[in-house]
Amino acid sequence: MAKKPNSLKAALPGLWQIVRQFWPQISKQRRLIAGAFLALIAETILRLLEPWPLKFIFDRVIMPEVKIGSGENALFHGLNPMVLLTVLALGLVGIAMLRGAVAYFSTVSMTVAATHVMSDIRSKLYSHLQQLSLSFHNKAKTGDLITRVTYDIERLREVTVVAALPLLTNFLTLFGMLSVMFWLNWELALIAIAVLPVFLLTTTKMSRQIRKVARTQRKREGAMAATVAESIGAIKVVQALSLQDRLERSFSSHNRKSLKESAKTQKLRAGQERLVEILVATAMAMVLIRGVELVLQGVVTPGDLLVFITYLKVAFKPMRQLAKYTGQIAKAAASGERIVDLLETVPDIRDSRGAVEAPAFRGEVRCEQVTFGYDADRGILKNLNFEVKPGQHVAIVGPSGGGKSTLVSLLLRFYDPIEGQVLIDGHDLRQYKLESLRQQVSIVLQDSVLFAATVRDNIAYGALEATNEEIESAARLANAHDFIMALPQGYDTVLGERGATLSGGQRQRIAIARAAVRKAPIVILDEPTVGLDNESEHAVTQALERLTQGCTTFLITHDLRASMKADQIFYIEKGQILERGDHSELMRLGKRYAALFQLQSTIYPHRSTVRNSYALSA
Repeated sequence: MAKKPNSLKAALPGLWQIVRQFWPQISKQRRLIAGAFLALIAETILRLLEPWPLKFIFDRVIMPEVKIGSGENALFHGLNPMVLLTVLALGLVGIAMLRGAVAYFSTVSMTVAATHVMSDIRSKLYSHLQQLSLSFHNKAKTGDLITRVTYDIERLREVTVVAALPLLTNFLTLFGMLSVMFWLNWELALIAIAVLPVFLLTTTKMSRQIRKVARTQRKREGAMAATVAESIGAIKVVQALSLQDRLERSFSSHNRKSLKESAKTQKLRAGQERLVEILVATAMAMVLIRGVELVLQGVVTPGDLLVFITYLKVAFKPMRQLAKYTGQIAKAAASGERIVDLLETVPDIRDSRGAVEAPAFRGEVRCEQVTFGYDADRGILKNLNFEVKPGQHVAIVGPSGGGKSTLVSLLLRFYDPIEGQVLIDGHDLRQYKLESLRQQVSIVLQDSVLFAATVRDNIAYGALEATNEEIESAARLANAHDFIMALPQGYDTVLGERGATLSGGQRQRIAIARAAVRKAPIVILDEPTVGLDNESEHAVTQALERLTQGCTTFLITHDLRASMKADQIFYIEKGQILERGDHSELMRLGKRYAALFQLQSTIYPHRSTVRNSYALSA
């Protein structure tokens, strides 16, 4: 971004880049914007005409003895002074009415256009956020992202109407009035604009300061929003750990700093406005001194001086308006830059050039020399090699942090390997379009997320084209139909946010139904029964057995009893598969898996093997 102090880019920082970024959305509203601009031109012309009836009243009615130009004599020749006064008075009213009408049309047109543009930008921004990779979302603060989608967009729309449009009107008026002032008397016009260099230098410097403070304040507001979103999202943990005071102190700290930055912005704006008022008063004094001399010398008429002084007051209004709106425009520029930064963030994981729609998968999965790490210098998975045949069930076990969840994240292409490749049915995942790949994988997590929508919609999110019959069939498969029918509106019951109105077992069974309606050939289960009571665990286990029947299945579990009937068991530790085979083979091997299984059997001797087994057999 250029930083030359004498450029428009420096006076109104970042706005050109923002307009360029949003030009596709702006161009859709070109008719409304063109209409608003034409009305703006008409308003400027009418504003230029406003003082002229006063000039003619002053010169022709009040002081008719003053000599005036031959054109004016011809225009008003033979008119009775009172008739002329009536006509000119009506002209004043007519000009004011017309100017009000075109100003109304200009404001309404620009408001509608700005609303449409910002609505399109907000939709684009939300869609872009959905496409950004997990690596971005894992680092970003949710509250800050919400602020960009809501508050920053609204600030851009508001400033377009309440600051940018009036400022454009006033600058057009300034240009027109200065032109007329030079036509009336070049000497007085030069005196009037003598203060402009001082104004431009001080305004440019203060605008940069306001913009810098505004950007800092926007970041502070984003941090506050992130703190609020985090604490509310985890309110149960916050209250259980008595963290209210600590989080309140953090929030209050950001709040106080934001307040100081806001006060600093207001001080800068107030100082700028006062400076403009002093400059305008100085210019007025100099013009009046010389103007009266010229009237007494007969160079200009009193009416000419009246028009000139009126123009001078109005022509300097843009300076006062610029001082008034600089803070708002600087804040809008800061908001716009935050939006542009987000839109210019490129997803790490996206469709490769030449990617094709994935065909119906058989379910063969193979990893060839796969190495992956979230950071380039910190590897999580190291040179993994394995093959899973269609319909086989694989249990992935091992200590926490070993890379189990990371492995299945590669299957969904949440991340790409640093080295090697993951293949389904013999083809690298990167050859397929993301959506067509993920549509053929069902997933059930330890804490499955439900949305604040109806039960029917929550199940249908697994396959948006699913019929009511398919939704109900999936619910029956998941052992969820009976308790759904017991809800107040059955399948049309609206759930609380994240399914908070249901028990853990009920949420999990709806999540299984959502996975079942997808009818995917590959299923991923990530600790799906952790934290459930015995009854709920039994119902969920039965549902999982039906869900995974005939599917290539990957089960991540810490409970080794759940892996006993798996076709293959991968024991992963420190990013490597240290042991592999079925339960019997690994027990005969007598190493890590066998030792851990015996330890769990000793600690939980009464746990039902059948209840904890997911029947991971073909």
